[in-house]
Amino acid sequence: MSDGGAPIKVMVVDDQDLVRDGIAMILDGQPDIEVVAQAVDGADAIRKAAAVLDLGVVLMDVRMPVMDGIEATRRLAATVNAPRVLILTTFDLDEYVYDALRAGASGFLLKRSSRDELINAVRVIAAGDALLAPPVTRRLIDRFADNSLDPSVAARLDVLTAREREVLILVAKGNSNAEIAAGLHLTEHTVKTHVSRMLAKTGLRDRVQAVILAYDAGLVTAGQR
Repeated sequence: MSDGGAPIKVMVVDDQDLVRDGIAMILDGQPDIEVVAQAVDGADAIRKAAAVLDLGVVLMDVRMPVMDGIEATRRLAATVNAPRVLILTTFDLDEYVYDALRAGASGFLLKRSSRDELINAVRVIAAGDALLAPPVTRRLIDRFADNSLDPSVAARLDVLTAREREVLILVAKGNSNAEIAAGLHLTEHTVKTHVSRMLAKTGLRDRVQAVILAYDAGLVTAGQR
C-alpha cells in the first residue's frame, strides 16, 4: 500500500495491445496496485494522466507512434504532482533509455522481466526510489554520459557539504547505500540521510537524477570508478 493506505494508481502506456493488457492484468491482481488507465501512445498518456487524481506510476514504452515515451515523460515530469515514470524497454542499453532518464524518468524495466520483477518495480518507484541496479547505472553512464563541464550545473552543488558531495560522487559511480557505507565507514542509515539531504538541497527527485547531475557537473567522468 502507499503511505495513505490507498492502492498505487498506475497507468500502462504501450502501443502493443497484448503487452499493455498483459502488464495491466498482472498489476491489477495485486491488492496494493490499481491500474486506473491504459494509453496507446505518449499523447494519449498525457491526456489520460491529466484526468487521474493522484496518479502514482506510469509504465512508459519508448518507441510509440504519435508521441514517443521520451517526450511524454518530459511533459509529465513538468506537471504539478507529476507521477513517477518507469520506462519499459526491450534492451537494457537501448539508446533511448538515457534520454528518457534525462527527461525525468525514475528508472527502467526490461520487457522480458519476470512477473515479480514487474510488481516490485512499481512498488519501488512508487516509494520514491530509483530503479537502476549499480551495474546498469555504470553501463548506461559509460555509454551515454556527456563529459563536458557545465558551470551552471556545477553551481547547484555549492549548497552541499563536503560529505554530501562525496556521497553524490559515489552514487554517480553506481554504488549502493551499503557499498557507500562500507567505503566511508558509516552506517547505512547515515548514508541514507546524506542521500536524502543531497537530493533535497539540489532539488532532485531520486538517485537517477543525481547521477545525471554529477556527470553534467563534471564531478565524475565516464569509465571512472
